[in-house]
This record gives sequence, C-alpha cells and structure tokens, in this order.
Amino acid sequence: MKIIILGAGQVGGSLAAELASEANDITVVDTDTSRLRELGDRLDIRTVQGKGSFPTVLRQAGADDADMLIAVTSSDETNMIACQVAYTLFRTPTKIARVRESAYLTRGGLFQNEAVPIDVLISPEQVVTNYIKRLIEHPGALQVLDFAEGKVQLVAVRAYYGGPLVGQELRFLRQHMPGVDTRVAAIFRKNRPILPQGDTIIEADDEVFFVAATADIRAVMSELRRLEKNYKRVMIAGGGNIGERLAEAIETRYQVKIIEKSKARADYLSQNLDRAIVLHGSASDKELLTEENIEEVDIFCAVTNDDEANIMSSMLAKRLGARKVMALINNPAYVDLVQGGEIDIAISPSQATIGTLLTHVRRGDIVNVYSLRRGAAEAIEAVAHGDTRSSKVVGKAIRDIDLPPGTTIGAIVRNEEVLIAHDSTVIESDDHVILFVIDKKRIRDVERLFQVGLTFF
Repeated sequence: MKIIILGAGQVGGSLAAELASEANDITVVDTDTSRLRELGDRLDIRTVQGKGSFPTVLRQAGADDADMLIAVTSSDETNMIACQVAYTLFRTPTKIARVRESAYLTRGGLFQNEAVPIDVLISPEQVVTNYIKRLIEHPGALQVLDFAEGKVQLVAVRAYYGGPLVGQELRFLRQHMPGVDTRVAAIFRKNRPILPQGDTIIEADDEVFFVAATADIRAVMSELRRLEKNYKRVMIAGGGNIGERLAEAIETRYQVKIIEKSKARADYLSQNLDRAIVLHGSASDKELLTEENIEEVDIFCAVTNDDEANIMSSMLAKRLGARKVMALINNPAYVDLVQGGEIDIAISPSQATIGTLLTHVRRGDIVNVYSLRRGAAEAIEAVAHGDTRSSKVVGKAIRDIDLPPGTTIGAIVRNEEVLIAHDSTVIESDDHVILFVIDKKRIRDVERLFQVGLTFF
C-alpha cells in the first residue's frame, strides 16, 4: 500500500516505523529537516521536506497514485486542508486526519466530501481519555481494551505472589472458576512473550493478557492478583484538553480534583465542569498536595503536556501516599524506564493513537486494532466473511485453522453472544474474531486469513 504520512512527530514517526516494517511504500512529509533525516536514516522510507497542505509538496510525495493520506501534523488546519487538496486534486481514496480542537468536532456534517473531505477523524485526546477512563474503572489493570462495542475486553494484569493461580497450570483456571469462561491470550515474562498452553505455569510478576466477557473481567482479575477496591477519589494534574475531557467523563462517578497552573485556564475549568473541584497551582507543589489530602487519593493522574512534570509530580504524589499513580509520557524512551517503579502506569499517547490508525490500514474487514507492548504485539478484531470454499476460517474449528506462529484466538462474538475460544469452537460467517499476535512479522499472514477468496464473488 502506498501511504503518505504528514507530520514526523511522535505519532507520525511511530506510525511510519510500524507500517514500514510491513512492506508498505511510506513517504513522510514534514518541515523539520533534521527530524526527517533521523527517520530516513533509521527506516526504509522516503522523506519530503515541506508543508503537507501544499499541492506541490503532496505531488512530490507521490499523491498522484497514493492509496492513503494520513495527516497527523500538530496543526488541525494543515491536516484538514491537506485532506481537501488530496481529495480535490489527486482523488486520494482514503484520507485520515488528526483533529484536536473540540470546536471542529462538535459541528455535525463538517467532515464530508461536500465540505471537508476526511474519511476518518482521529482525536488523540479522546482516545487517551477513553484509555485512562477504562483503567480507572478496572483497578489493578495495566491495560484494558474494548472489543465488539464493549461486549468483550482484553485485560493485562501483573500476577502477584500468593495469587490463587500463581504456580499452577493454566488448565486449572476453569476448575477455579467453573461459572466463568476466559482465555489467557498471552503471557509476558521478563519482557519475553510466552504463547500459553494448558500446561503453562503462571509465575509471580508475569504480565498476563486474558480475554473475557466484560461482565466477567473482575472475577478473572481476582484469580491473578489481589482484587483492589474500586477507586473513589481521583486527582488530575493538568487541565488541558485531556485533563478537561477526563474530568468531564468521570466527575459524576468519582470525587475529582483537577490541578491547573494557569489562572485563566483554571477559571475556565471551574465554569465548565459540573462537580470537579478545580485547584489553581502546581502539581509538584508538596504543600498543595498535602493540603488536599493526597494520602487519601486513590489515583493520581498526571496529564500535562510536559513529560518531566508528569513524571516528577507522579513520583511526589506516590511518595506522599497516593494509592496509584499514572503519568502521560510522550517520549517512548521514558515509558519503559519509569513504569512499574514509583509510577504504576505510564501512558503513551502515540501508542494509544496508532492502534486507531492501524484499524484503517489493515487489509480485510478489521474493526479494531490495538498496538501493545510498545508496538511489539497487536490485538485485532477481525470479521470473518465468506463460506467454506472462499474463506480460510469460516466453517473450521479453531484447532484446524492454520494460525500463524505466535497467534491465538481469544474470543468470538456472534450477534450478541460472547464465545470464549476453545479448540472445538467453529467460526461462522460474520463472527467477530478477537486475536492476539505476539510476532508483528505475522500480521500480514493474519490479514490473509480473513481475506475472502475470489470464489465468494
């Protein structure tokens, strides 16, 4: 696939790395020459220096025969105009744009061919907000991913010493919970993936990814780690777009305090939030945190646009007694460095956003894609089509499907019914199949499995 990416920032650069590794023809456009040189030296891609909304620059990047334009520059307006130019002059089939400003997003009918021709809108702030909200709703989880419109979830937890299943083979999971069906999709032990079998033994500190119907998630978590009490008190550091949206999303269910250092922004938040308490000050102010009873806070979430400020305020909050701390970290080099120490969960906005973009790049009928383990693994929701002649999966039991190495099927959603995958489960046409792929080199093989052969037509 020939893809033009506008913007060589964290999202654009990370996306280029993901797609270039899958034999796509990638061109990255940016005004920053040094950033382009760094990407060009590291990846097998073309780079073009210039403003992505200019017709001459798009033509130079290959827009005449490009399959897709992904506009993820830091400017909403540049992204929107680039899509307009790509549609009007080059008839680019698929146009994806990152649009941050909520003022654009609330106007119905703006993003269509007669107005601003964007096929897929990406709002990183909304993606990250939803991601954090799910973590708050599932105390103890490292990651929570939704599939089939929320009917199924894939959850990552760290197994703890003394947990009921630690030291036992996975086949005992069903004996422990006879009324709950679940499947362990993957285990990461000391950062190395293990494809789970019935005789696989869970060890303490394993990162366990399991899939289950959403209603059963909490029961399964209790087998792998101490079940934590639901969160009640949430403190948010940073009142920018993400901080505001997160407060709006959770203020009716939790006691929310939000700290914002800009007086004007704090005033705006206090007028626009219904229940959240807005505090003007610095999240790294020890006296302010102490005055606001940080030791009673269940979760402290630092979401400013400054990585260092998020890391330092989270570490301070943890030292002062906050039960759990999360930090938003843009620099991928910091993420693995800090997570699991003083900081319980490090959130990478680019990794959260990339999954949304990959959903529209994958071949076949792909509904959801989540990039996991800093891009090393993926969780995919694919829809099976065709019949026994035209499809490699329809009409077959899972044991008979030639799954690529490192790939597991975790669950199937058939209409409204959630079926946890077992060897004897037969896939039918229109089933939503949730897969876990621990080897990114096998993604293309997984896509081919769900592509319909010509006999179907």
